[in-house]
Amino acid sequence: MSHKKSQLCCRANVYTQVPDGGWGWVVAVSFFFVEVFTYGIIKSFGVFFSDLMDSFSESNSRISWVVSICVFVLTFTAPVSTVLSSRFGHRLVVMLGGLLVSAGMVTAAFSQKVYHMYIAIGVVSGLGFCFSFLPTVTILSQYFDKRRSVVTAVASTGECFAMFAFAPALTALKEAVGWRHSMLFVGLLQLNLVVCGALLRPIVIVGTPGTPQAPAPEHRKEAQYMLENEKTRTSIDSIDSGVELTTSPKNAPGHPAGAAEPAAEVQARGRPGAPLLDFSVLTERSFICYTLFGLFVTLGFFAPSLYIIPLGLSLGLDRDRAALLLCAMAVAEVFGRIGAGLVLNREPIRKVYIELICVILLALSLLTFTFATGFWGLLACSVFSGAMIGTVAGTHIPLLAEDDVVGIQKMSSAAGVYVFFQSISGLAGPPLAGLLVDQSRIYSRAFHSCAAGLLLAAACLALVRPCKRGLCRRPRAQEGTAEGPRGRVLQDIPEDFLEMDLGKTEHRAPVGTEPV
Repeated sequence: MSHKKSQLCCRANVYTQVPDGGWGWVVAVSFFFVEVFTYGIIKSFGVFFSDLMDSFSESNSRISWVVSICVFVLTFTAPVSTVLSSRFGHRLVVMLGGLLVSAGMVTAAFSQKVYHMYIAIGVVSGLGFCFSFLPTVTILSQYFDKRRSVVTAVASTGECFAMFAFAPALTALKEAVGWRHSMLFVGLLQLNLVVCGALLRPIVIVGTPGTPQAPAPEHRKEAQYMLENEKTRTSIDSIDSGVELTTSPKNAPGHPAGAAEPAAEVQARGRPGAPLLDFSVLTERSFICYTLFGLFVTLGFFAPSLYIIPLGLSLGLDRDRAALLLCAMAVAEVFGRIGAGLVLNREPIRKVYIELICVILLALSLLTFTFATGFWGLLACSVFSGAMIGTVAGTHIPLLAEDDVVGIQKMSSAAGVYVFFQSISGLAGPPLAGLLVDQSRIYSRAFHSCAAGLLLAAACLALVRPCKRGLCRRPRAQEGTAEGPRGRVLQDIPEDFLEMDLGKTEHRAPVGTEPV
């Protein structure tokens, strides 16, 4: 294939503003099916628990390590996914992830020891899950602005429909052909992730050509930073999130529109010199609190779906009714995700506080499983907890794009770092729940460990907005005089002079410099 044809196949969609639709709807459908074949499969893995324990003669906690390692690798390698997406584009990374997911699941069908599944599903498929999920949710957030919350929430219901469909289907399939052939079928089905990745076109937001615009007042401070860092060429317009700042030199007044890079060259790979992973988000206290929130909230995501069927069997339910509990939880999660998306889509509303209420309700819903003794009690608890899981699971990553956390321009790097720290609880959560079950022989203990983690998550989430507003900082005396002579000089420069000087520098001929 020629270079020109290669550019045509991989070119980006160029918009003058966030489209809130367009090709974004195709990306949303792709994200739906990515959710089906990633988190949907992980949450339905509890169907195989009893068969794996019998086949490998292992305890509950040792079988739980399969999912635990998978979730750990999924979250631990998030920065790698972010770097590869910035370098090669989201499309290629997701397609590679689909191949890894399928290869790991197919290999697991031929496992003879439990540690074979640790490697196949835990490491290989876990890496594929990361490469498939994170770039897709990141690029979906770039295609939408006003509708971001509701579109992401609806598209994320894919894992709920997967739980609803896979739980009874896989139960019937493994009774007919065995768990090995069922797992082989699932692995081949996951090849659809390659198709989903092929539909992810990168997006570039550029200004309207030939329309000069004066810098907005809120951008003048950025202009000062550009002048101050001119010698070091500090990049202030990283397109890490695919969105360009209007204060970059090529977007400043007086810059010829024809000097902008072609969109097909920009794509999603970024410019030379742009950071592939921006760790500056770790200097923001609001993001640190939100990362701790993600660390603890992950404890409440996987154990309910993994242990709801064993809990039902331990209380005397037959397999069909126990599988129905997982289906009910999945259906309730659909309504929880859509409802949360509709609520968070309203303006003005503090989305962080709505998320806080949902996390507290989720912790309370998991504690109700202690009092359930029969089918109808478990069904009510499953519906309640499923709805609350949906509200939190479908919104906690898209909330990174809100100004109360980091904003859309740092969304890509923030998502990689955020999911990376979730790996700790992803690794420890399911085995901790399995250890409590093995020691007490009471499956409701698994839900107690999840509830404890969620309460800690609520405490961290409550500090996000105060930290963003600076209420958690110590007041520093004479802050204005501590900037030094250079800071005072920059403050004394009139803003009109800065704008005029910025315009002059755009027409100045480039001066050759010797390499350092």
